Amino acid sequence: ISIKVIVQDKFTGAEKLLCVAFSTFVVKPVGEEKVHLKPVPLHTQQEQVEHSLAAERRRVRLQHESTFNNIMKESGRFEDPVYTDEEGTATTMGTSVQSIELVLPPHANHHGNTFGGQIMAWMETVATISASRLCHGHPFLRSVDMFKFRGPSTVGDRLVFSAIVNNTFQNSVEVGVRVEAFDCQEWAEGRGRHINSAFLIYKAVNDQEEIIIFPRIQPISKDDVRRYQGAIARRRIRLGRKYVISHKKEVPLSTQWDISKKGSLSNANVEALRNLASKSGWETTATLEKIKIYTLEEQDAISVKVEKHVGSPAHTAYHLLSDFTTRPLWDPHYM
Repeated sequence: ISIKVIVQDKFTGAEKLLCVAFSTFVVKPVGEEKVHLKPVPLHTQQEQVEHSLAAERRRVRLQHESTFNNIMKESGRFEDPVYTDEEGTATTMGTSVQSIELVLPPHANHHGNTFGGQIMAWMETVATISASRLCHGHPFLRSVDMFKFRGPSTVGDRLVFSAIVNNTFQNSVEVGVRVEAFDCQEWAEGRGRHINSAFLIYKAVNDQEEIIIFPRIQPISKDDVRRYQGAIARRRIRLGRKYVISHKKEVPLSTQWDISKKGSLSNANVEALRNLASKSGWETTATLEKIKIYTLEEQDAISVKVEKHVGSPAHTAYHLLSDFTTRPLWDPHYM
């Protein structure tokens, strides 16, 4: 189900889109047989596009865990330049926050199960406090990397919310939140049920409404390293997901490459690439041997920059660069 939140100025009538979300529901059968839902009829081209995007999002969700595990295994081969002992870094030790909420009847539906939205609101509260401890400013929620409901909670349960900063990415920070539910017996025995997890992305502004740059995180313990690397993996998945499910037409930076003019360089292309490369905010995604991969996220566009240092005469380099048919031979990232 797609959800859009729009605010309207009652004086001018102007509307502004505040938030977009996609919620996945399952039908609970009365008996043992599964409930088979009828397919949604598609009448317009826009409905067909949304239907295709929903299928793509579902595919990404189903593959999320295996993709995440593969990236975590892969990260062991990378030398992360951010993960170094340098000045201006911070630890996440002081960002740990915990709160406890008692589920009352107004917090639950007619089945007695806690409203998912209520749990999400409590999670945002504790995550905001955690993010605020890493910056001298006012954090605000930018996006959510999937609220995953692992199990229900009911009226009378005590819910324990634990939040901590996992990693920072210049002007954004990822906060992980874990929710455990305890009934009276479980509370006495000290064993809870893990019912929810989420990763919330925050930005922050100062008193002048200027975006704050967060300090880089320096992992100390083994758990710090796991959360630090996990945040990088999730960010890579988000960037990939943003690209895959986008159906917007790509707008070229300048004129298209003309194969008939491969012997010369287009001034327009050179100028466009130079302007792009000079922008601030490039972040290192991975470093492997002599190759560095950077990403730059701007509103609805993602740019990728690959750097490789080679020892080659200038005329040889120009010859290789001008002939795209030879690129697979010298560019290992191309494939």
